[in-house]
Amino acid sequence: MSSSSPQLPEMEPSSSGPSSYKVGTMAEKFDCHYCRDPLQGKKYVQKDGHHCCLKCFDKFCANTCAECRKPIGADSKEVHYKNRYWHDTCFRCAKCLRSLASETFVAKDNKIYCNKCATREDSPKCKGCFKAIVAGDQNVEYKGTIWHKDCFTCSNCKQVIGTGSFFPKGEDFYCVTCHETKFAKHCVKCNKAITSGGITYQDQPWHADCFVCVTCSKKLAGQRFTAVEDQYYCVDCYKNFVAKKCAGCKNPITGFGKGASVVAYEGQSWHDYCFHCKKCSVNLANKRFVFHQEQVYCPDCAKKL
Repeated sequence: MSSSSPQLPEMEPSSSGPSSYKVGTMAEKFDCHYCRDPLQGKKYVQKDGHHCCLKCFDKFCANTCAECRKPIGADSKEVHYKNRYWHDTCFRCAKCLRSLASETFVAKDNKIYCNKCATREDSPKCKGCFKAIVAGDQNVEYKGTIWHKDCFTCSNCKQVIGTGSFFPKGEDFYCVTCHETKFAKHCVKCNKAITSGGITYQDQPWHADCFVCVTCSKKLAGQRFTAVEDQYYCVDCYKNFVAKKCAGCKNPITGFGKGASVVAYEGQSWHDYCFHCKKCSVNLANKRFVFHQEQVYCPDCAKKL
């Protein structure tokens, strides 16, 4: 965005000098109004109906220059503004010291500025170079702070961010590339930065597109899955290719839903609801049993074998 500064009113200096008093050489017999020295044949000043020598004029009548604090003599050119007076050579811009005796100026905070410097003084300052941002400059603004477009750079690589995307970190700003390198988590599968939409499993970060079934490549984010030796399977692939088969019903033991509990004995596995006596069918999960010729029996039925 661009910014512009409010315009301060321009003023012109007023000059005074012989128009407010008369300077000449005394031809008559007059004495100085203040020191009583004779003025005949000497240079004098006539002001407010009185005649005085130049020395007494400087001492008693002359205005004091607001800049150099010295009297403004009768022979000097004087500039005045709002009851303040300057030698014409002292009436300068407070910033660039350019003479303003015959030019328009701007008064601000009891100081005098040329138009150019007044505009810069009143303009916002760039956070990067600390110079004024004037009307027409391209700039970037973030949370009340402003930069020239070319001064808004990445804290890491120093490349210009300008109006591009960036990431704030405290007082620093990072371009997308540096932020990914410096701060973003990296997917355990592809090792690329995760900028959005990532997931975490067992404290490890993944892209959602990388966390897939090892067999069919189905996305597993938000789905039920099974992990086997650091491999991840969707429910269907786990049933069909990985899960052990129940020695009772011969169906896969998935650990999901009904039959989540499993009974294992001598290398064989059963759904808990399939683990029952071969003869009387009583369920033997979490009970004593007898294993005979690859079959399961309750103690009572085993005695009758």
